[in-house]
Amino acid sequence: MKAARYLLAPWWAIQLFTGAKSFGDNPLIGSPALNARGLHVLRIRAAAAMATRRRKRLAHLLSAEDRAAFDRDGFVLKRDFLPPALFAQLRDQALGFAGPTREMVQGDTITRRIALDPEALAAIPAARALLADPVWRGLLRYVGSADAEPVTYIQTILAQVNDAEPDPQTNLHADTFHATVKAWLFLTDVAEDEGPFAYVPGSHRDTPARLAWEKAMSQRVTSGGDRLSSRGSFRIKADELPALGLPPVQLFAVPANTLVVADTHGFHARGPSLRPSIRVEIWAYGRRNPYLPWTGLDLLGRPGIAERRVPLMWAARDRLKKIIGQPWRDVGRKRPADPAA
Repeated sequence: MKAARYLLAPWWAIQLFTGAKSFGDNPLIGSPALNARGLHVLRIRAAAAMATRRRKRLAHLLSAEDRAAFDRDGFVLKRDFLPPALFAQLRDQALGFAGPTREMVQGDTITRRIALDPEALAAIPAARALLADPVWRGLLRYVGSADAEPVTYIQTILAQVNDAEPDPQTNLHADTFHATVKAWLFLTDVAEDEGPFAYVPGSHRDTPARLAWEKAMSQRVTSGGDRLSSRGSFRIKADELPALGLPPVQLFAVPANTLVVADTHGFHARGPSLRPSIRVEIWAYGRRNPYLPWTGLDLLGRPGIAERRVPLMWAARDRLKKIIGQPWRDVGRKRPADPAA
């Protein structure tokens, strides 16, 4: 065991310069002694400084109004995002498409994803128009601080499908220690009591109070903390927000055709659903090594490659599931709004 630790030590050290975030898997990242001396905070500060530099180079991709909204809140909300006719085409084409589907169960909730792969894009031409939209592209790149193509899906959230414990994603959390982007273009109306997206405005900023909280968390997260926090997605309770100078959580009860693009280094969650509900959206996600000095060089985002990434990733995890796990179960071909099995 000691020999294995010596052999793995260089790999653990290299991970400090990547987006690796698990305190349980890497004894350097998870070291209470090193984090008491500021290791975790140092990684946050360095990543934030690099993200700021990259965003300055990408600022021309979005309007001054959207840039100010993001810098203030950590998200941009745009109602009536697509022209009505185009949105109607996108909604009808997406909801009518039955494609290869994966599902993950967390507590009482199923997350269903259908990749916008070549088959889906051929059947949903309105999705191609969305992905080429300059406002969509600019927001995803600025918020994610990278000129990189995100992965995109039709995503469905099916709440209260069983009698299990509540969905752990309803707990406020940050996805990771650095800037990262997620986007939701809602294809259905979202009610306040049916699992809306939730975000704490301004929580994307690494204020002194936030950094102090991060430092304290980094020293105790491996000793009795919850599993998701120990993997680097720190959970926070709503009553802790005032001590960090943060406002209450904002629920996004919004009509269809609303776009939300957010930095999920900020605290966010899936709002609770008081009844069985279905929420369908075009969902995008982007995360790169936070220490890269350049904005582009996105080799996997090139046309012909970008739209094939998800099927290849699913297939790879299927083959390696005994080693790295595979939480996304293949459930055959489904439509986004099909009821839970």
